[in-house]
Amino acid sequence: MATAASAPANDAARLSSRDEFVAFRSAANDRWSRLWDAKSSVISVGVGSCSIAKGALQVLAECRRLGGDATVRQVACNGACFLEPWVEIKRPNEPPVIYSNIEPGEVQALLTGQLEDRAAGVRAADAHRGIPPLDSLPFFKHQQRIVLANTGIIDPDSIEDAVARGAYSAYFKVLFELTAEEAIAEVTAANLRGRGGAGFPAGIKWESGRKARATPKFVVCNSHEGEPNVYKDRRIHEGDPHRILEGILIACVVCGAERGYNYIGGEYPLAIARFRRAVADAERFGLIGKNILGSGKDVAFRVRTGGGAYICGEGSALMYSIMGVRGQPRTKPPRSVEEGIWKRPTVANNTETLANVPDVILNGGAWYASIGTPKSAGTKLMTVQGALKTMGLVEVPMGTTLGTLVNEIWGGMRDGHRFKGIQTGGVSAGPLTADHFDLPVDFDSLTDVGGMLGSGGFAVFDESVCAVDYARYLTAFNRYESCSKCVPCRLGNPALVEILDRIRFGRGTMDDLVLMERTSKHIIELSLCGLGQVAPAPLLGMMKMYADEFRSHVVDGVCPAGVCPIGGAEAVLAAGD
Repeated sequence: MATAASAPANDAARLSSRDEFVAFRSAANDRWSRLWDAKSSVISVGVGSCSIAKGALQVLAECRRLGGDATVRQVACNGACFLEPWVEIKRPNEPPVIYSNIEPGEVQALLTGQLEDRAAGVRAADAHRGIPPLDSLPFFKHQQRIVLANTGIIDPDSIEDAVARGAYSAYFKVLFELTAEEAIAEVTAANLRGRGGAGFPAGIKWESGRKARATPKFVVCNSHEGEPNVYKDRRIHEGDPHRILEGILIACVVCGAERGYNYIGGEYPLAIARFRRAVADAERFGLIGKNILGSGKDVAFRVRTGGGAYICGEGSALMYSIMGVRGQPRTKPPRSVEEGIWKRPTVANNTETLANVPDVILNGGAWYASIGTPKSAGTKLMTVQGALKTMGLVEVPMGTTLGTLVNEIWGGMRDGHRFKGIQTGGVSAGPLTADHFDLPVDFDSLTDVGGMLGSGGFAVFDESVCAVDYARYLTAFNRYESCSKCVPCRLGNPALVEILDRIRFGRGTMDDLVLMERTSKHIIELSLCGLGQVAPAPLLGMMKMYADEFRSHVVDGVCPAGVCPIGGAEAVLAAGD
């Protein structure tokens, strides 16, 4: 049995010129071709933090034990959580077939061809042996994978796999073929907007950073995603860490930064481990350091991990944390491109934003701008939680409708569950209902009706969920994650939670509803940073969309869903008897 892994990288492997990189890339391409043209089978197992919880490591171990002369390799999860643990088998002279929901004890039967009924799809353009193409499945057919192009295909611990699939080719182009102005022009033409939620154009930010006069300069990748039901950045780190690193290095070269940072949430141990491995390999091969590939460009790199504070996803708080002090936001201006880390110009972008950069540089800004909508170009990674049939991470063109996401890509509601609403924007916006399914999902369309794209995190809830109780959960999250620096956020959010608890226990009044609206207005208008400025938004959205439920709690003393301590109608009638 053979295992596919990255070749040992040492000082002898260091690439010191552009010609040596071209030769290395050619060798990686040859190795990749030989892998798939081999006379023996290739077995790939999707291993990520999600599939590990379902036994993927045990499945991988069994494949290695029972695989015979097959090449057994670890890849990352492909986003289709409903298939996990999945195994892909490429038999000689056949396309790769993905088998779903494989238990460790079923590996022997799988390898001997006894589990063909578990074949979910074939990684080819046409059906094979009655197995449909993977891209024909509803979950995949609406997707356009740019950032996720290699996820589930390459070994994330192999720099050779990544280079064979195009990694560092855009970096090479920026080092030797484009000027900084030309590279920024492509990013600007792409209309690449920030994927962390704010939607600020990356090209404008890069141009401001390049023009800043103070030195040294820094580039920061914001990988601290701490919201419930948001896990897109984690999956990129686990599946294609070199893509993120390449985007950061390109930004460093273009903006004239001497050092790049990636700030990763400490809750993601596998993502951190795989990204650190990518950095170590890139350093050993000469892609980070002094005089990169003989270009005369110098870039140093550091990985920093957070302690789990959601507030450190805010730009200025993140930079304080990188410097080793308490992560709290500050007033602006000056903006970070003027004074960021150690009061030096700092360009900060979200993980997904930077992961798009290599394709923008390689294919051009006009190509990228042709995808999506005029104001929201490109694709967007979106995650979901809830009682859906085919949950997972998807990458779709901007402008895909909400109904397409819920009813087709994510398969609609599971049997026995009835759709009630979808919480948008993570914990930063209000819910939407089935009446909004025709809306395109982009930076602007959802905002007009009280929703928000944000970082692309959605939570679908059914009739068993109480709007008051859910509003309490979302408000409590923002309360706990507040840094407590400013008074409106520090005192206002606990006050909202206290009022919601009064209502949940049957002690609320109609005046409490008015009080929550007034308190929310003060928090939004007077808070220092983005957390406080959107913290009451989910509550206000729930109060607007499900006003009858709030009224039932206050006036009728009934929780229609029967979730709150006040009890449902049956409990109230029983108490009256």
